[in-house]
Amino acid sequence: MNKNHIIVCAGVIDYQGKILIAQRRRDKSLGGLWEFPGGKIEAGETHEQTLIREIHEEFDIEIQVGKFLTKITHEYPNFILTMYVYRASWDGQGNIRICDHEEYRFVKLEEIDGFEMPAADEPVLKFLKDHKNEI
Repeated sequence: MNKNHIIVCAGVIDYQGKILIAQRRRDKSLGGLWEFPGGKIEAGETHEQTLIREIHEEFDIEIQVGKFLTKITHEYPNFILTMYVYRASWDGQGNIRICDHEEYRFVKLEEIDGFEMPAADEPVLKFLKDHKNEI
């Protein structure tokens, strides 16, 4: 059986020294888990354009995309996920409106361990902890 290969961009979005995480809707794949937000790349989009569009669609805010952090590939039972992760920031302008998640939080890096995340996000979290002084 050939597994569907999904390619996404995700953001480690900073606001006042905290990172945006979001809880996946319970009726979706990996529902209830917390993630670094982002989404699927559409034809003709750059990674940065994807991340800006997805965050606008999902939270109704504008972000500034910074440097590329890491690429993760993880095989789930039903699909393979490749995730390109970027540093990004939000300046606090506008009001966050949840459009595709249960809820969101801004948390310090050391607080993220208290939130259950999908397996593909775990290497991202390890990368952030290992490189926290460089990011």
